[in-house]
Amino acid sequence: MQIIRPILADNTTSISELKKNPMAVVEQADGFPVAVLNRNKPEFYCVPADAYEAMLDKLEDIELTQLVKERLEQDEVEVSLDDL
Repeated sequence: MQIIRPILADNTTSISELKKNPMAVVEQADGFPVAVLNRNKPEFYCVPADAYEAMLDKLEDIELTQLVKERLEQDEVEVSLDDL
Protein backbone atom coordinates (compact mmCIF):
# COMPACT_ATOMS: atom_id res chain seq x y z
CA MET A 1 0.00 0.00 0.00
CA GLN A 2 1.39 3.36 -0.99
CA ILE A 3 1.16 6.15 1.57
CA ILE A 4 0.18 9.54 0.18
CA ARG A 5 1.77 12.46 1.99
CA PRO A 6 0.68 16.05 1.58
CA ILE A 7 3.28 18.59 0.56
CA LEU A 8 3.42 21.07 3.44
CA ALA A 9 5.24 23.88 1.66
CA ASP A 10 4.45 26.27 -1.17
CA ASN A 11 7.92 25.73 -2.67
CA THR A 12 9.20 22.42 -4.02
CA THR A 13 12.31 21.11 -5.69
CA SER A 14 13.76 17.76 -6.66
CA ILE A 15 16.75 16.20 -4.97
CA SER A 16 18.62 16.59 -8.28
CA GLU A 17 18.00 20.35 -8.38
CA LEU A 18 18.97 20.69 -4.72
CA LYS A 19 22.26 18.89 -5.39
CA LYS A 20 23.05 21.15 -8.35
CA ASN A 21 22.74 24.43 -6.46
CA PRO A 22 21.36 24.27 -2.90
CA MET A 23 21.76 27.98 -2.20
CA ALA A 24 19.82 28.92 -5.34
CA VAL A 25 16.94 26.72 -4.19
CA VAL A 26 16.92 28.41 -0.77
CA GLU A 27 17.16 31.91 -2.27
CA GLN A 28 14.31 31.27 -4.71
CA ALA A 29 12.06 30.27 -1.80
CA ASP A 30 12.52 33.77 -0.36
CA GLY A 31 12.91 32.66 3.26
CA PHE A 32 10.21 30.00 3.20
CA PRO A 33 10.58 26.20 3.53
CA VAL A 34 11.14 24.05 0.46
CA ALA A 35 9.77 20.52 0.14
CA VAL A 36 12.42 18.30 -1.43
CA LEU A 37 10.76 15.66 -3.57
CA ASN A 38 11.92 12.22 -4.61
CA ARG A 39 9.70 10.64 -7.27
CA ASN A 40 7.10 13.35 -6.61
CA LYS A 41 6.86 12.55 -2.89
CA PRO A 42 8.20 14.82 -0.15
CA GLU A 43 11.29 13.28 1.43
CA PHE A 44 12.35 16.19 3.61
CA TYR A 45 12.02 19.94 4.04
CA CYS A 46 14.77 22.48 3.64
CA VAL A 47 14.09 25.27 6.12
CA PRO A 48 16.13 28.50 6.18
CA ALA A 49 17.84 29.24 9.51
CA ASP A 50 15.64 32.28 10.31
CA ALA A 51 12.44 30.29 9.71
CA TYR A 52 13.75 27.37 11.79
CA GLU A 53 14.66 29.65 14.69
CA ALA A 54 11.23 31.32 14.54
CA MET A 55 9.57 27.89 14.53
CA LEU A 56 11.54 26.81 17.61
CA ASP A 57 10.62 30.07 19.38
CA LYS A 58 6.93 29.43 18.71
CA LEU A 59 7.19 25.85 19.96
CA GLU A 60 8.86 27.08 23.13
CA ASP A 61 6.08 29.66 23.60
CA ILE A 62 3.45 26.92 23.24
CA GLU A 63 5.23 24.74 25.81
CA LEU A 64 5.57 27.64 28.26
CA THR A 65 1.90 28.56 27.83
CA GLN A 66 0.90 24.99 28.61
CA LEU A 67 3.14 24.99 31.71
CA VAL A 68 1.58 28.25 32.95
CA LYS A 69 -1.94 26.86 32.45
CA GLU A 70 -1.03 23.71 34.41
CA ARG A 71 0.47 25.72 37.25
CA LEU A 72 -2.57 28.02 37.48
CA GLU A 73 -4.49 25.01 38.80
CA GLN A 74 -1.96 24.21 41.53
CA ASP A 75 -2.35 25.25 45.14
CA GLU A 76 -0.42 28.32 46.15
CA VAL A 77 2.41 27.96 48.62
CA GLU A 78 3.26 30.94 50.77
CA VAL A 79 6.96 31.60 51.23
CA SER A 80 8.64 34.38 53.15
CA LEU A 81 11.67 36.17 51.76
CA ASP A 82 13.70 34.88 54.70
CA ASP A 83 13.01 31.29 53.58
CA LEU A 84 14.55 31.97 50.20
